[in-house]
Amino acid sequence: MKYRTLGRTGIKVSPYCLGAMMFGAAGNPDHDDSIRIIHKALDAGINFIDTADMYSRGESEEIVGQALKGRRDSVVLATKARMAMGHDAGGASDADPNRQGASRRWLVRALDDSLRRLQTDHVDLFQIHRPDPDTDVEETLSALTDLVRAGKARAIGTSSYPASDIVEAQWVAERRGLQRFRTEQPPYSILNRGIEREVLPVCQRYGMGTLVWSPLAGGLLTGSYRKGQQATTHRSRYGFRHLTDEHRLDTVEQLIPLAQKAGLSLTHLAMAFVIAHPGVTSAIIGPRTMAHLDDLLAGAETTLDDEILDWIDEIVPAGTDVGALDMAYAPPAISAVSLRRRPAGERAAA
Repeated sequence: MKYRTLGRTGIKVSPYCLGAMMFGAAGNPDHDDSIRIIHKALDAGINFIDTADMYSRGESEEIVGQALKGRRDSVVLATKARMAMGHDAGGASDADPNRQGASRRWLVRALDDSLRRLQTDHVDLFQIHRPDPDTDVEETLSALTDLVRAGKARAIGTSSYPASDIVEAQWVAERRGLQRFRTEQPPYSILNRGIEREVLPVCQRYGMGTLVWSPLAGGLLTGSYRKGQQATTHRSRYGFRHLTDEHRLDTVEQLIPLAQKAGLSLTHLAMAFVIAHPGVTSAIIGPRTMAHLDDLLAGAETTLDDEILDWIDEIVPAGTDVGALDMAYAPPAISAVSLRRRPAGERAAA
């Protein structure tokens, strides 16, 4: 495994990062099997694990904590907070509206909860899972700075932040003498190349490491989803729209013969494409089973020559997205109609 430096942190990480979202009730509920998968990934040279408090409501972190007993010091451990954790016993998400977000009030508590579940006294990377428009970035950075100084986090990062938010956070950190975000975790795949326009260049400019999620486009780039065929995968049960998007499926049909021509599986082509970008530090893989992990590891040494990369560019031009992932972040002005339309009365008066 050829390790890469995570931005300018000096931390060396593997080009594959083991994502733990599939460990727990949302994916693989068998704790022993999940732990075996984690151990095999570590034995193969992967030294980077990414999880989050919201994954199976903390169960993922508990599994990772169990798996890392006796091996914690050799692992670069990352987790995230921001999403709602205020569910009551019946599953209602409005039990405590303050158990979410990027406020000091919540982040201090969230990290302590994560450390308890992970059975460690620190994480190497603590990330804000999504932007929080309700919280001033200075409030967030101030809280994170104190957590770093307390030794509970070695570095801090973001996930799915627009380029403008990344830049603003860097400026605020510099002007206020606060810890700055050292990493960004954006979605990136052959089908979703939008971050090539601004996010990746901005991260490179500020020396930020990137650990990209969904390199297999939410499952579409595994070859399990074909136009005109009914998929029976674990993800297909959740009704994700990106798995049935005709434009995305048409593009997959163009990529399959390209992979065959290159002598590769579609999965290996997709993973090799992502880690070939100079702005990408590590790609997050999220195996649910040992077979998934074995397949991903088998392609870990795959590299693509310029001819194959040029063919991919012809199918999906650089900097473009083919449709959108259901899980992708949408800024408030896109998701909330009231933020992009004047009230009807004002429009009529104008």
